Amino acid sequence: MTDPARPVRVAIIGAGNIAETCHLPALRAQNTPVETVAVLDVDIDRARAFAERWEIPAAYGDLEEMLEETRADLAIVCTPPIAHRDAIIACLQRGVSVWCEKPPTLSLAEYDEIAAHEGTDGPYVSYVFQHRFGSAARALREHIRTGTLGAPLVGICHTLWYRNDAYYEVPWRGKWATEGGGPTMGHGIHQMDLMLALMGEWTEVRAAAGTLARDVETEDASMAIVRFASGAMVSMVNSVLSPRETSYLRFDFPEATVELTHLYGYDNTDWTWTPAPHRAEDTAADLGAPELDEASSHTAQLRHLLEDLRAGRRPEASGDDGRRVLGFIAALYESAATGRPVTAPPGPENPYYRSMSGALDTSTEKETVRV
Repeated sequence: MTDPARPVRVAIIGAGNIAETCHLPALRAQNTPVETVAVLDVDIDRARAFAERWEIPAAYGDLEEMLEETRADLAIVCTPPIAHRDAIIACLQRGVSVWCEKPPTLSLAEYDEIAAHEGTDGPYVSYVFQHRFGSAARALREHIRTGTLGAPLVGICHTLWYRNDAYYEVPWRGKWATEGGGPTMGHGIHQMDLMLALMGEWTEVRAAAGTLARDVETEDASMAIVRFASGAMVSMVNSVLSPRETSYLRFDFPEATVELTHLYGYDNTDWTWTPAPHRAEDTAADLGAPELDEASSHTAQLRHLLEDLRAGRRPEASGDDGRRVLGFIAALYESAATGRPVTAPPGPENPYYRSMSGALDTSTEKETVRV
């Protein structure tokens, strides 16, 4: 887009809860000109009701028709994971950039298939990893890059959430073929993405997973020990069985411990900056806690995405940067299933490349599910 005054034309694909509570408010909060031109859903009545609530001019039940008629610049995909691939590819083939909800795809194979439809200069597809975009995370990433706190040594990455049996009555949840995995894939992915975005490349994962209490195909809890190229070690836990819910990240450096305790999003007050004993008199500001206080949010990530779209740049959380956490999750599942350490994301010859369950063929299983 070369005209900074022209509104970015946005279409919403999927008129469910995530679009209602996160994406439309994020669009309305932007300072740059944005125009929501259409909403699409397989349930046309739901799409029309959504359009009426948000004063969107058009509602559709057919994706190709919407893409043909709206001339959107950006499509936001808010469907269940099983529907991500086809919707994204259809948009890219029409020259429409995409912002897609997590998890990006059901497998690395799907991710790479989608990436092949991106152009060298766009359109691009990026994914919703909004926890990277709060001011404290941005500041900490810069400290790690420059070494102002020393090299990271020990970390903790916990997503301890609670989902009851009723949550899994939604037909696509808790199934490998339609959700792609359990809390490792659908819940802890945000904390793990932030950890990986901060800590850099991982070199080994040793994991265990179990289905302890929920009637699901996938796991309902997983644990892992992760080594990074820097030498750092991180403990990870993902759970939907934890009544006292918390999302917790901890980074121990020679100069300080930096902690984040929140649930579904944070601002600067959720971070704690603790000096090492030899710096006991230092304040959080002395350690580099940011003055700017921007919360992690869809709004913050979308602002960066729109800036990149207007500039013709590949956005953050796309391409290899968006793939990193998916490759890590596939390796975690492989380690949990085989009982062996895994030192790299699975490649095309590995069954975990095609399915997080390691199934050789999930096409028949997918055909039995209707979303």
